[in-house]
Amino acid sequence: MKKKQFFFVLMAVMLVMVAGCAPGTVAQINTPVPNAQAGTPAPNGQIDVPGVSIQINVPGPNPLVNTADVHDRVAGILLGIWHGIISPVTLVVSFINPNMQMYEVHNDGSQYNLGFLFGVALVFAILGAFVGSRRR
Repeated sequence: MKKKQFFFVLMAVMLVMVAGCAPGTVAQINTPVPNAQAGTPAPNGQIDVPGVSIQINVPGPNPLVNTADVHDRVAGILLGIWHGIISPVTLVVSFINPNMQMYEVHNDGSQYNLGFLFGVALVFAILGAFVGSRRR
């Protein structure tokens, strides 16, 4: 039963990630501002609840998409998968060496993003299967 629930949640998360990689995806939240006319959207996705103000933002565009790096390469889906797989290691190394980055900015856009997220999901799926098999 737990495996079915885990699989369902994993597939739902992957579906949301794939939908988020679609070209032209824009997230915008419009909520009414207190003391304003009904239907007036809040500026910049601001949510105002009495006593709390939350600012919700999405990442901006990458100006280096489809531009080659110093070695004349643009990262595609396969490099995205590889960078996603090694992302836990590069995260730890980036704390030691600030020049190390987890994510290649010289990429081909949504295909690299999909590969990166697939690689990260693959790491967690393998770790989950390994830990689950050790508990029995």
